[in-house]
Amino acid sequence: MKSPLRNDGFPSDFIWGCGTASYQIEGAAKEDGRGPSIWDEQASFSGRILDGSDGSQACDSYHRYMEDIELLKTLGVGAYRFSIAWPRIQPEGRGKPLNPGLDYYSRLVDALLEKGIEPWATLYHWDLPLALERAGGWTNRETSYRFVEYTAIMFEKLGGRVKSWTSVNEPWCSAFLGYQYGEHAPGLHDPKAAIAAVHHLLLAHGLCAQAHRDSGKGGVFGIVINPSTPRPATGCPGDLAAARRASLERTALWLDPVFGRGYPKEYTDAAPAEFPVKTGDMDLIASPVDFIGVNYYDENVVAECKPTPDAPWGYAKVPSWQEKTEMDWYIVPQGLRRVLRHISREYSPKAIYVTENGAAFKDEVSKDGGIHDPGRIDYLKSHLGACREAIVDGVPLRGYFVWSLLDNFEWAWGYTRKFGITAVEPGSFARKPKDSFYYYRDAVAGFGLD
Repeated sequence: MKSPLRNDGFPSDFIWGCGTASYQIEGAAKEDGRGPSIWDEQASFSGRILDGSDGSQACDSYHRYMEDIELLKTLGVGAYRFSIAWPRIQPEGRGKPLNPGLDYYSRLVDALLEKGIEPWATLYHWDLPLALERAGGWTNRETSYRFVEYTAIMFEKLGGRVKSWTSVNEPWCSAFLGYQYGEHAPGLHDPKAAIAAVHHLLLAHGLCAQAHRDSGKGGVFGIVINPSTPRPATGCPGDLAAARRASLERTALWLDPVFGRGYPKEYTDAAPAEFPVKTGDMDLIASPVDFIGVNYYDENVVAECKPTPDAPWGYAKVPSWQEKTEMDWYIVPQGLRRVLRHISREYSPKAIYVTENGAAFKDEVSKDGGIHDPGRIDYLKSHLGACREAIVDGVPLRGYFVWSLLDNFEWAWGYTRKFGITAVEPGSFARKPKDSFYYYRDAVAGFGLD
């Protein structure tokens, strides 16, 4: 039976939330036994972070999480998506867990529940223990087994209280930005390593799904990807085929295996290496999931081209007409609707959540003391409209999480890009809501769309 609709067209049981990630907000990088992660090392190399910064302090949420929860309460959201720092639990990526780390996340979960906010825990948001990377990282099959050991610890500690779990966040970024393009940690440029990482990240997800089921703690379990379904530049067959090829690496490469189809042949035939599949792997990867998380920020336009070293798949991005965010990403709300419809029609998942959506703009404190960010408000409003349209289309969209609650350490961009609906003052870490914070409060309450 469908839930009744609010006046704004969203189901009354639709989940509204905010998202963050451990390395981006926690800080306290050397406290309570936390070990170094690949991002601690990445930030230590000159030139790899745009402003030369790191996440050693970030937003100091390790100490100020109660302030963040008060922000969530003020917004009226029903859920908070955060990630667990693996090095805070197992500094070397294996062995006996650290009690201070376990206790921190236990306190966080309890404090959220006390405020009536559901905790949504992501088990891997890119902060791999450095010791595991030095043994091969995600190119090493053993890392998948170390991951499931860690996740079993977390299911035992938080299971029952946390009812919504995500295995890995945006594995495309970990595999390709990390191992092929060098933009993310560990900063390698090895296409063959990226292929191995793809498989071992998916294997880790499958093993984690099995561990969640075996834990007996209940709740729902899923994976979060950043899919892409680029628009063809024209309606000609060549551009249509190019757009399909362009979507493979970000969408089908992940969802085909998760839904029991194996790796897409069109991709594997042209891949720079064979996927290191062993007997039983694909069955594990296809373990049932309760939802798919979709992180969406933009949509590109592609056209057919002759294969070259820079465009081996025979497509190239071409200019579009939309305005851009400070990340140089096109603002395409209908792209979100398109990708949601594609996943719904192609894979028929039980549920879909928009687990990240937001935009970076240049924010400044005005003379009146406020942070007026109309660009971000327009971005959120238009994308929430696309979500509402997708629900009308029949997409099983069950919730939306704005990215992000806080301005934070934005990976290779350092602190130069601001996605938060709340500003964080450097040094004092004081939280200051922007106009978009109050807009999102309206949206959560049912007054965000005309």
